[in-house]
Amino acid sequence: MIIRPATTADLNAIDHVFRTSFCDTFANLYASEDLDAFLGQFTCDAWQREMADPAYAFAVGEQDGEILGYAKVGPNKLPHVSAQGVAELKQLYLLRRAHGTGLARHLMEWVLNEARRRGAQRLALSVWENNHRAQAFYRRYGFEDRGPYDFMVGTQADHDRVWEVAL
Repeated sequence: MIIRPATTADLNAIDHVFRTSFCDTFANLYASEDLDAFLGQFTCDAWQREMADPAYAFAVGEQDGEILGYAKVGPNKLPHVSAQGVAELKQLYLLRRAHGTGLARHLMEWVLNEARRRGAQRLALSVWENNHRAQAFYRRYGFEDRGPYDFMVGTQADHDRVWEVAL
């Protein structure tokens, strides 16, 4: 397993991992028009803008030349945490076949190191209130629940929780 900074050449693979993982995990929760509206925000141009923006950083995890997961760190926009010295884990997604391989752990280590490298003292993220697998993963890194957050998927508000850890 190789973890490396993502390049623009990786954007199609990142988009594939994002859409596949999100839909495998959550698509059954939404009306098709809400899911389509949400996924429609993630265009090639939108991915390229974020990758070109120095406020964001992407890493990919690959095995045998295939990207199986990625992580994205950026400026915090979540409630319940101080605005100063906080980075946000925006996305950490894996293809289902990468579960249990250690890829999530390696990507999370990259996320923590990248946040520190950017001068953050804390890292925040949001996770769906019923995603117990992800919550257990984040607890292992010392994340603590800071409060509720409505994550919008189209017109549907998911009840997420904001989590934070000191770096």
